[in-house]
Amino acid sequence: MTISIRFNDEEAELIKQYAKHKKTTVSQVMRESILAELEDEYDIDAYQQAMQAYKEHPITHNHDEVKKLLDLE
Repeated sequence: MTISIRFNDEEAELIKQYAKHKKTTVSQVMRESILAELEDEYDIDAYQQAMQAYKEHPITHNHDEVKKLLDLE
């Protein structure tokens, strides 16, 4: 799939120089940057959901309790 992104000349040059410095392509720089951002957003969302669940049911278990609950002892 091909996606086009428009940059002004200054931004494009900055990205090209960064890719050159990293010895990679502009496409790879863009791909890695976008995927890293998406992963960060996913992690933040998962954290917020976990915190909300904890606030609603603030129960925690230590390592030994978890082993016992899972019948791993």
